[in-house]
Amino acid sequence: MHHAIEISDLNFAYPDGRQVLRGVTLQVPPDRKTALVGPNGAGKSTLLLHLNGLLQGDGEITVAGIPVPGGDLGAVRAAVGFVFQNPDDQLFSPTVFDDVAFGPLHMGLPEEEVRLRVDEALMTVDMPEYASRVSHHLSLGEKKRIAIATVLSMKPEILVLDEPTAGLDPRARRNLINYLRDLPMTMLVSTHDMAMVAELFRRMAIMDGGQIVAEGNTSDILADEALLTRHGLELPWPARPVGDVELVDRLF
Repeated sequence: MHHAIEISDLNFAYPDGRQVLRGVTLQVPPDRKTALVGPNGAGKSTLLLHLNGLLQGDGEITVAGIPVPGGDLGAVRAAVGFVFQNPDDQLFSPTVFDDVAFGPLHMGLPEEEVRLRVDEALMTVDMPEYASRVSHHLSLGEKKRIAIATVLSMKPEILVLDEPTAGLDPRARRNLINYLRDLPMTMLVSTHDMAMVAELFRRMAIMDGGQIVAEGNTSDILADEALLTRHGLELPWPARPVGDVELVDRLF
């Protein structure tokens, strides 16, 4: 089976010698939404930064059929749309339009195509009227949606997001989850939001101590309370039956 993302025996240490990734192996199927969960310091963000060549460790990585490193890094970064946890790391232009147009312009696309892509991306995140707004004057939830639009305008095959719901109020969180649900594309999402994982992802992996310690169907993993507890995770609901049906079964 061809996987959208294939990682095999990936190891990485920072210059200070701190080992962060220890033999990570993970496959992300195409056209599926996969959650990556684990405690702080597990190595999730470091792993994600390898997927478009921002960091390079020892091991094998293939995204959209392209090896990283060793392949065309430009093609890799066009295939993988990376959305940082802090949208201020991604929004730096005078207006929302300029931020969303940045990627297509640097792809060398003609002006008409760039405008079309900006319009489509802003429509996808339900923010078409924001094109002339100043990005840094927006709320955190609005910034996160614009950050997603900046990568959607490049039409990537894979969307990678780091803690997309962190810091959002309930309404902004709900809006963002709805947008992610409606996007028909492969996703790998690092998150502590276990309720979102239960609602949105059919597949998940647990990372702890720089390793993937569990991977599979979300319903199976969330049903293993002992596994979650060992790795510092909590169920997003009371772990008890409701009537004759386990609550975890009612979600899937």
